[in-house]
Amino acid sequence: MRKISKIIIHCTATPARRRVTAAEVDRWHRARGWNGIGYHYLIGIDGTVERGRPEAIAGAHCKGQNASSIGIAYAGGLDDAGAPADTRTPAQRSALKILVTDLLGRYPGATIHGHNEFAAKACPCFNVSKEFKC
Repeated sequence: MRKISKIIIHCTATPARRRVTAAEVDRWHRARGWNGIGYHYLIGIDGTVERGRPEAIAGAHCKGQNASSIGIAYAGGLDDAGAPADTRTPAQRSALKILVTDLLGRYPGATIHGHNEFAAKACPCFNVSKEFKC
């Protein structure tokens, strides 16, 4: 198994309330030439957590960080005008908290980050360090 030191949170940069599945993200990422979905988990707008890449395989979600991280994305991240916004539903917020807690239990010492800490992007469109008290 890989040594996991970070959990990195993303958004799909899709409009609020738009349903997005792991199969759809897999198609998007394959169209970019990747070998499948880059995230390890995707949280749908109803709070459903879908598996993406197996945790044992490095992701393709954060340049320079993939080898030692788990990538989680939530469906959303854009408001009705197409601007970056925290569009998480209550179900997504709850599912994210449960998933992160589970991952921290399995990867003690891992730290939690937003994609925006490693790239000039708004993603995941909320303050991860404030929410998770990092």
